[in-house]
Amino acid sequence: MPIQAFDHVAMPTADPEALIAFYQRLGFTIVGAEEWRHGRARAFALAFGDNKINVHPPPVWQDPAFTLRGPAALPGCGDFCFVWAGTVEDLTRTLADAEARVIEGPVPRVGGRDTGSARGTSLYTRDPDGNLLEFIVY
Repeated sequence: MPIQAFDHVAMPTADPEALIAFYQRLGFTIVGAEEWRHGRARAFALAFGDNKINVHPPPVWQDPAFTLRGPAALPGCGDFCFVWAGTVEDLTRTLADAEARVIEGPVPRVGGRDTGSARGTSLYTRDPDGNLLEFIVY
């Protein structure tokens, strides 16, 4: 199969600044936030590894002329699973330090590695918009 990986996904946000602060506390790189804040870009992104999540602030996703998005995408529609390279203990501590309340876990899960058969341990939390975030440790 010639498809290798995701490059990026996109999600809307109701509160861009809260989202930026939350993901910064988790260690994500925020791309384009200053350009967005100064009106030189209409959106910003959350980057990690070779991936990113483009974030559409309200003026973007509320604009009926903006059609390059899921037609029902509203803040809180995301459900993301991130691979954590450290231990479950490190992840638990990082989530606590970031004020990200664990809503489930650690629990055993089957992830996407090894053609969807690799087993790992996951913890779940939510971001300020209510998007579900799963962090899996293989």
